[in-house]
Formats: sequence, structure tokens, C-alpha cells
Amino acid sequence: MTMQNTSKKIAIIGCSGSGKSTLATQLGEILRLNVVHLDAHFWHPGWVPTPEEEWIEITEKLMAQESWIMDGNFSGTMDMRLNAAGTIIFMDFPRTICLWRIIKRRFQNFGKSRPDVGPGCPERFLGWAFIELLNGIWNYPKKQRPVIVEKLRTYADGRHIITLFSHVNVTRFLEDARRSGVLDAWYQNAV
Repeated sequence: MTMQNTSKKIAIIGCSGSGKSTLATQLGEILRLNVVHLDAHFWHPGWVPTPEEEWIEITEKLMAQESWIMDGNFSGTMDMRLNAAGTIIFMDFPRTICLWRIIKRRFQNFGKSRPDVGPGCPERFLGWAFIELLNGIWNYPKKQRPVIVEKLRTYADGRHIITLFSHVNVTRFLEDARRSGVLDAWYQNAV
């Protein structure tokens, strides 16, 4: 089964700092698919979130495209995205790596808006939002990961599930995709 014979809709999910946006960008270039960074559509200047009803409408419009690679968690719309995706990539990295990446990203982008977030949302260090983010990453293995694993089991039927768990694993995944232009070697049936 090649990418041409499966849905060209790929959802990338995982803990903050696992590398979802980076993988989406790289995979989009390889497979020539439109990349949708959900953070860029959710956050308005000043880190103002989109209201829930409006966010559902925006997500539905983004999902209506013929093909996409969509990265982000957003639990309120996750079921919609997983249901629409033909391939789901779960970035299942250790929390220590995710914490390190978030802190490193803050230093590298301090005072600037990242391209996967959008204008007017500069990276900041201090404040409750950053502490809550770090707390969420630390508690991810106990709180959010089990929920995601159960969702993957629920949506596995008729979809391809790919779990990536290390930098080496991601590098190999991207090299295989570059060589073949498809994701066949990585399709799994179980989480």
C-alpha cells in the first residue's frame, strides 16, 4: 500500500516538546503535503486563545482540505482530527527530552514568535503559562498519555498508526520516507 492509495491526511500528536511541528514540516516537504500547525491557527497575538466554538469551526475548515499533515494536540478537537486522518503519528518521547526541548526552544526563540505559532506570540520564560506547560509535560505520562493511547486503539481500525519514540527513530523514519516517498515501512496496526 503506498501513500497514493491511502488517505493523504496525517495527524501528528504527542507531548509538548516531542517535535510534532518539526516532524510535520519535514514530512510535508518530503511527501509534498500541506502542513497545518494548529498552534498557528489557535493562538492570536498576545497568546489569546480562540474561543471553543470558533475553534471547532476553524478545525473543520482545515480538515476539509483534500490533503494535510496536521500537528497539535488540542483535546477538544482531537477526536475529529483522528477520525479524519488516514495516518496518525504518535510522538511518544520521554518527558525529560520534551522538557529539555521546551526549555531549549524558549532560549532559542525568546522574544520572537515561532513560525509554527504565528505572529504576535513571542516565547516567554516567566509566568504561570510556562510553569503550567512544564507541569503538563512532567505529568503527561500519567495523565495525557493513557488517554491518547486509548484513542489510538479506538481509531486504529482502518487507519495507519505510527509511533515514534526517539530522535534516532524519527531520523530513520524521515530517511525511509525520503527514499521511497511513502510511509509503507512504518505502518503498524497496533499502538
